Amino acid sequence: MPENHARIPEPRPDGASGVPAEAASGTPGQGPDAPASGAAGSRAAAKSAAKPAGSPVFVWLKEVATVVVIAVVLSFLIKTFLFRAFFIPSESMVNTLEVDDRIFVNLLVPEPFALNRGDVVVFRDTKGWLQAAPEQPQGPFTWVQDGLTFVGLLPDNSEQHLVKRVIGLPGDHVVCCDAGGRLTINGTPINESYINPAEVPQIRNFDVTVPEGKVWVMGDNRNHSADSRAHMDSDGGFIDIADLEGKAAVIAWPLSRFTTLGNYPDVFRNVPAAP
Repeated sequence: MPENHARIPEPRPDGASGVPAEAASGTPGQGPDAPASGAAGSRAAAKSAAKPAGSPVFVWLKEVATVVVIAVVLSFLIKTFLFRAFFIPSESMVNTLEVDDRIFVNLLVPEPFALNRGDVVVFRDTKGWLQAAPEQPQGPFTWVQDGLTFVGLLPDNSEQHLVKRVIGLPGDHVVCCDAGGRLTINGTPINESYINPAEVPQIRNFDVTVPEGKVWVMGDNRNHSADSRAHMDSDGGFIDIADLEGKAAVIAWPLSRFTTLGNYPDVFRNVPAAP
């Protein structure tokens, strides 16, 4: 009976081993190059993770642009609903306001906040008090100035606004002057401490009662102010409350003159309400 012995594979003529390749490698389904391929993939992933999201210059410019846009939007909203800048071109309010002062005007007066005697107000010239402004030559950057004025980053210098002090409210009886040269309001004389002390005001007699919806205004530099007194032939010299832009609140420029603007309540404290 033949003996059972394990058959030893005979060498192949090409010299290759008869052992299967998977058995020789010891790991089924992986070739000798697998570990090298995995290491290369890990290095590529690390480089991709370390790569910056974008150029630092681009990121900086993006942040600057964002800040500028936010500033412009906020300025426009403030100019539209809260405050607006104006330029003072004349001497009619010296020494309260000097020529070339820049002021901020509170747009919440006369609505929703009440207008008071003594308030310094800016109003649109709808009565023809001012001469027509000459046509300004258009320069290459005029549109930039117009745009900055529109959004509120530059003061309005159109020269079609005026600034005066409110003396008479609707219903007030305003007279110039008593025996001492003082204005009287509803029969009560007032001592106007805001008038330019450099000159004694000239007496210009008038006797008016302010109609409903209007105010009587005068400049602090009385001898150099074409105010309600000078325009009594045009709607009695009165200004429509609807034409008021607002109450001057702050002198913003030059910085050496930075201050808030008051309405001198003590001057008008004893004035009775309009009859």
